[in-house]
Amino acid sequence: MDRDWDPETIFDVLGSEAVRRVLAAANLEPVSVQQLADGLDASEPTIYRRVDVCQEYDLLTEATRVDEDGNHYKVYETNLERVCLELDGAGFAVNLELRREFVDREADAWDERNERS
Repeated sequence: MDRDWDPETIFDVLGSEAVRRVLAAANLEPVSVQQLADGLDASEPTIYRRVDVCQEYDLLTEATRVDEDGNHYKVYETNLERVCLELDGAGFAVNLELRREFVDREADAWDERNERS
């Protein structure tokens, strides 16, 4: 994860309807930016901005697909399983739950990097 999660950040990122719509669409199946733009009736630059934010916080994974003509394109799938906000004393506690397979992939990559060192 490139950035730290705190309650303010979660409210900022997930407070965006466009981000929530991207996450919901990418939760159904891996989708390209063009599919997201078409399905959400938004411009591709708008979708790219939302995808970039989601990737900064590990909310989306990216994979490369090849179409029938041999063209490569990226698809995105949601990593987020659950967000829980709890009132904790005078503040908030945030529990962000990612899908297990994403956590396992990241742990494997971490182990491989450490073994090479």
